Amino acid sequence: MRSRILRAILLAVAVTGFVLGLPLGYTALRLVEDGARTDLAARAQRIAASIDDQIAGGREIDLGPVEVGVPEGGHLVVRSATAVREFGHQPGVDPLSVEVPIAQQGTVRLEVSSAPMRTAQYQVAALVVLLVVLSVSTGTVVATVTARRLAQPLRHVAARAARLGAGDFRRDDRRHGVPELDLVAEALDRSAGALAQLVQRERELVGDVSHQLRSRLTALQLRLEALSLHPEPDTAVEARAALEQAERLAEVLNEMLAAARAARAVGAEPLDLRTELTAIAEEWREPLRRAGRALRVRVPEGLLARATPARLREAIGVLLDNALRHGEGPVVVSARSDDGTVVVEVADGGAGVPDELAHHIFERGVSGGGSTGVGLALARALVDADGGRLELSTARPATFALFLPVPKAEDVVGVTWRTDLTPR
Repeated sequence: MRSRILRAILLAVAVTGFVLGLPLGYTALRLVEDGARTDLAARAQRIAASIDDQIAGGREIDLGPVEVGVPEGGHLVVRSATAVREFGHQPGVDPLSVEVPIAQQGTVRLEVSSAPMRTAQYQVAALVVLLVVLSVSTGTVVATVTARRLAQPLRHVAARAARLGAGDFRRDDRRHGVPELDLVAEALDRSAGALAQLVQRERELVGDVSHQLRSRLTALQLRLEALSLHPEPDTAVEARAALEQAERLAEVLNEMLAAARAARAVGAEPLDLRTELTAIAEEWREPLRRAGRALRVRVPEGLLARATPARLREAIGVLLDNALRHGEGPVVVSARSDDGTVVVEVADGGAGVPDELAHHIFERGVSGGGSTGVGLALARALVDADGGRLELSTARPATFALFLPVPKAEDVVGVTWRTDLTPR
């Protein structure tokens, strides 16, 4: 995009320089020639007037009084009815000449070399070319700066769209002063909000459906188990057959829920948590510093977890934003391995979560600080989509814990190979 914008502006500058340079150069050459001819014509007119005075006084034509009007290196030819008189030498090939009539059908012809005029024209042409080159160079600099200033917002909007597609639903308040791009950014923010609500509704729906089906299947299995002990053989056989079908239905339900979770986590990959959490923390270090607070990251070397990078960045970003808005003191992001899972904790030294909100903090619309109450619900949905879970492990001080799955053995080998050969 940047090169395309640069080429378009450079083409416009080149065409403008060409369209303006040719007429300007032609006009400048004609002005030089017209100036030389005008000066020569004025000299010839003065010489002709002096000779007319001689003829009117009945005197012989004398070139002595008019020689001073002949330019250096010029050639004067006076033709009358009785004689032809000359002064100076022929100026060479293609001279610049002017002929003026005098009395008695005579003429005064004044010639000079065209070399000085040509030299002046070359100088003027060189000046015009220099001006055109200077204009094109200036236009190139302006085009480069303009292309860079236009390309950067476009790249930022493209990156924002890519993050949105990867599951990063955070609002981006950055605007660029370009109305069209700002409209696109606002549309992306609205889309991010809509997608966040959709993810949350999907999670709630799947959770509700799963809970209701499991509850009903459990109740059905209990009733069938009781019927399988019925004294009538036919009833007991039918009850055991129905119980077997109910157990199969429960297995199918578990498989479908597992497949749904796997489909949502299709972008999940083994991540080096020290690298990922350090990069996320860098985005929030400056806002916390402006608030007079510190941000510390404590992650052991080589700790791996399976997650989607964009979803992890979004979830940790929500927790850090929550700590910035509602917490106090330093914020600590830590990670550890615990009994087959990886735990990432975000804690601060504030007053914590009130008791009346502790059990509802992840519900949509619940907030203790006047915010929208969407962030924590979204963060839990994103973590759940990657097969993990988000909990409030400690209310005072507030400590949120992300429980992430451990990568499979074959994935860990791939990450080790990539870390060894390709710097991340």
